[in-house]
Amino acid sequence: MAEDEYTQQLRSKATELFLREEWKESIDAYSNFISHCTHHKSLCIALCNRAEASSRLRHFHCALQDCDRALQIDATHFKTLLCKGKILLSLNRYSLALECFKTALLDPQAAATSENLIGYVDKCKKFEFFARTGSLDLSHWVSNGFQGKPPELAEYIGAVEIRKSDISGRGLFATKNIDAGSLILVTKAIAMERSILAGKDLSEDAQLAMWKNFVQKVAEFARKCHKTRDLIGKLSIGEEDEEELEVPDIDLFRPEHVGNVDSCETVDMEKLLAILDVNSLTEDAVSANVLRKNNDFYGVGLWLLPSFINHSCCPNSRRLHVGDYLIVHASKDLKAGEEITFAYLDPLSPLSKRREMSMTWGIQCKCKRCRFESDVFAKQDIKEIEIGLERGMDVGGVVYKLEEHMKRLKVRGKEKAYLRASFWSAYCEAYRSDRSMKRWGRRIPAMDAVVDSVVDAVGGDHRLLKIMVEELKKNGGSGSSLVGMEKALKLARDVYGKVVKKQAMKTLIEFCIGD
Repeated sequence: MAEDEYTQQLRSKATELFLREEWKESIDAYSNFISHCTHHKSLCIALCNRAEASSRLRHFHCALQDCDRALQIDATHFKTLLCKGKILLSLNRYSLALECFKTALLDPQAAATSENLIGYVDKCKKFEFFARTGSLDLSHWVSNGFQGKPPELAEYIGAVEIRKSDISGRGLFATKNIDAGSLILVTKAIAMERSILAGKDLSEDAQLAMWKNFVQKVAEFARKCHKTRDLIGKLSIGEEDEEELEVPDIDLFRPEHVGNVDSCETVDMEKLLAILDVNSLTEDAVSANVLRKNNDFYGVGLWLLPSFINHSCCPNSRRLHVGDYLIVHASKDLKAGEEITFAYLDPLSPLSKRREMSMTWGIQCKCKRCRFESDVFAKQDIKEIEIGLERGMDVGGVVYKLEEHMKRLKVRGKEKAYLRASFWSAYCEAYRSDRSMKRWGRRIPAMDAVVDSVVDAVGGDHRLLKIMVEELKKNGGSGSSLVGMEKALKLARDVYGKVVKKQAMKTLIEFCIGD
């Protein structure tokens, strides 16, 4: 059989498989054709189609290599430029994707797909601007009641760096002053798995099935993307001596960073399981909010840079989940050089409960608050207040006794706020109880003063916002309601970040905190 006839048959077979969307088989067939092809135009088309098939299987590195080979043959090949642009866009490399789409627009073939192509150009411009500035605005989506799919977001890394941490191993640090509510990071999950809740909690079998699927998703993506595999490998596996761990450059985590080519496709599953055990995050954490949350679902995912954020019982950041994206924002004002922290444990619970919860995480927190409370909770008076609360003592009386005790001990400022946070359940119940307020209201601090104090200690928290909004609704007709609403909006920015404008934030408060 003549070579031309044979290669033509190879090409026809590969094209047939490609059109039937049998991607793996078409890749094999095109590989066979490419090894025999000597005609430049046919080779360019074959490389482009193999790149398209590889991208459908999320083998992006191989797909980009084929695109580059095709563009070496014909630098203006329309279909290849379109394919490469879409791959780069999916990898969040917006500037390079934009160059591909702009070049493709110059081709006469662009007229037939000009609307889609212009859409890609506009998307790249929008994402590139966001990745550079962090100017996030979800107002339209929130105001419309979270209708439709969550908006597409772009990756963003703010003024942060990875450094050795006094808390544990390595941490994420601010490189400049950051205002409360400001974006720190926006990043997409390497993989996520969600499960439907039958009740309040997942059954053990459902948890195991969910975890197995999640691990498989991460492993599959790590096998296909050498950069992802390398970055996952830089995460902690919970070593006893984390001081020896390498401190990676923050630039490695930027989408435009390509990294070294690694032909190895094997994944060390034992190490991966240890990494996921230490670094995976759930959507229902105490330091998190989910926009458009469906209470029937529970999700777990792996996000790279947030894995470097350590725990503190007086945290300074929170996270917001939008689809598969995780938005990290400051819940307090941050100073340059300050470590960014999450609350792994409930910061509105007493020291004993936090220590109990810390066993699950394997944490021994030594933050300023824990050190202070270790001394205070050892005192007999505080122990008696704790016991009284557990035995059903009137919550107004608990608050009164605690406030009087703090006066005697001359506890002020942040330390007073730490204790108020630890006994927040008593304060919250007292302010919500007409009976308690009638008896104790004049002898205990006003609710907004306590909320301000606790926010200063533990940052914005949706439970603090909730009680403030409840108070506003009670006093809706009073002249102080406008001042109260401004305070609520400020706290809402600490809780949800500066992701929406003022009117949309009111809507967001109603959706997430209201009834």
